[in-house]
Amino acid sequence: MLHQPASAPPEQDHASESKSRLGLKLFFFYAMVYFGFVFISISRPALLGKKIFLGLNLAIIYGFGLILLAIIMGFLYHIAASRLENKMNHRNKKS
Repeated sequence: MLHQPASAPPEQDHASESKSRLGLKLFFFYAMVYFGFVFISISRPALLGKKIFLGLNLAIIYGFGLILLAIIMGFLYHIAASRLENKMNHRNKKS
């Protein structure tokens, strides 16, 4: 059995407020894109059945687009949040 000293408490994240704002902006952007899908589904459901690309209909393209958009936005959030952490936490360490 290993007996090690307790790990140090996590440092304060000075970028948390900026990351929260960024996350909310990305969430509302995604919600608007998703709302577009719901709006088309309610107002013009026949439009979702039209063939758009490679024999796939709009519903399939839009659905996969939403999934890909969520994945891409997750990567972008990770990159932006890491940069914010590096910039704001290192700046506050020097002070």
